[in-house]
Amino acid sequence: MQRRDFLTLLGGAAAAWPLAASAQQPERVRRIGVLSALAEDDPESVTRRATFEQTLKALGWTNGNNLRVDYRWSGNDADRIRKLVAELIALTPDVIVTSGNIVLAPMMQATRTIPIVFVQTVDPVGSGFVKSLARPGGNITGFTQFEYSLAAKWVELLKQIAPHVTRAAVIRDPTRGPGIGQFAVVQAIAPSLGMELSPINALDVSEMESAIAEFARSPNGGLIVTVGGTAFHRDLIIALAAKHQLPAVYLCVPKTSSLLIW
Repeated sequence: MQRRDFLTLLGGAAAAWPLAASAQQPERVRRIGVLSALAEDDPESVTRRATFEQTLKALGWTNGNNLRVDYRWSGNDADRIRKLVAELIALTPDVIVTSGNIVLAPMMQATRTIPIVFVQTVDPVGSGFVKSLARPGGNITGFTQFEYSLAAKWVELLKQIAPHVTRAAVIRDPTRGPGIGQFAVVQAIAPSLGMELSPINALDVSEMESAIAEFARSPNGGLIVTVGGTAFHRDLIIALAAKHQLPAVYLCVPKTSSLLIW
């Protein structure tokens, strides 16, 4: 090899060194913030987290490797939710995942730039979270459980499984959109099915328990459990329905179950 050829080759290799060194740099660790309405020790939280990370891993993203997932669990506490929203925003994640209507609203108010993916959300259009299902708009998209109109089917199902039922106790959180919207739909269809409704507040456990017991003292009664604010008492509600022998329609499953239905 001639001296001139060698110097040319060496010069070309030296020019390529910065590119090679750059290519060997580790990929930037991506960050996901997750805010859930459930408590961390809720069996559904454990199952959802495991499923979430397993799916990410299948897609090439491993928590603790090329990805960091910051979890926050609110336990349905409104004050704690506001604090956790601020914590996650301060971490400047690449994307935020929210679970439940109660955590989505304050998150949307806190950021209009960080992408938000919502799950376990009831009627995002009716709740005012997105403009439409086809074109959500803004920095938000996700998955919905159902629209409020589906609540009409619960009344029909209750009548089908227990034709003798003429009275229905509707368990709901009256302070939240899902509880208000679903109850309005149930109210609209109940008269056509000969059903008298009795709303029961799900905010206070002892109040709810005593209200169900009082309702069950009269015959021909059944239960309809709305979604939103009732998941935290699902085992109690199921137990009360069984104790008072009330036919019931609900989306909840016991905390000991591995099914993700709520």
